[in-house]
Amino acid sequence: MSGHNRWSKIKRQKAAMGATKGKLYSKVVKEITVSARLGGGDPAGNARLRVALAAAREANIPKDTIERAIKKGTGELEGASYEEVTYEGYGPGGVAMLVECLTDNRNRSSADVRSIFGRYGGNLGAEGAVAWMFQKKGAITVKPGPTEDAVMEKAIDAGAEDVINQGTDGFEVRTTPADLHTVATRLESAGLALGEQKWTYLPQNTVHVEGDTARALLKLMDVLEDNDDVQNVYANFELDDSVMDSLSQ
Repeated sequence: MSGHNRWSKIKRQKAAMGATKGKLYSKVVKEITVSARLGGGDPAGNARLRVALAAAREANIPKDTIERAIKKGTGELEGASYEEVTYEGYGPGGVAMLVECLTDNRNRSSADVRSIFGRYGGNLGAEGAVAWMFQKKGAITVKPGPTEDAVMEKAIDAGAEDVINQGTDGFEVRTTPADLHTVATRLESAGLALGEQKWTYLPQNTVHVEGDTARALLKLMDVLEDNDDVQNVYANFELDDSVMDSLSQ
């Protein structure tokens, strides 16, 4: 499992235990609001909203909270106006990083992200500095239970591009960005139990980190993801699972 995927799993576990649940709720609700503003409040005609609603269900966000977020996005209720900003930079060890933000104050977000990079051994780059190192994909989690052959067969029939065996965590089915919802719907219809559905950025090459470099990188990612304006952090690092376990305690 790649370093970034392993780190994402640990973040989900922390949220499930309540350690970061408030932050997770806030980020998902903000994404629902922006999705509704950009594409309307009907998920049938708004792929981004469908993905956000799937994340809300996975996070057990109450229905009334979801409905308020949609209405804020469509203008039926008053709410903050957010814009999307993506920052690019390098972390310790030369690891390439993408930081996706939803913010109501671009100047604040830029200053915060730049400051965090500087304090934790990284440096913010110009637009286009590292984005070319990543590919946007759809990613669907299939919960443990079925065999790899069964998941592979159903994923191919559903139009997926690849299936990654995550061991005891189940499988990750990868799709083109446009096919995410269609493939997820077909997998559910085929009887598979799904978890997270999202768009993600996968690195085309990776940098191996260990020791103090790994520790500094994970601290940088942790602080970035804790920022209220930051939605997602992607990085192209690899490290041994045993090292990740020891550093994430």
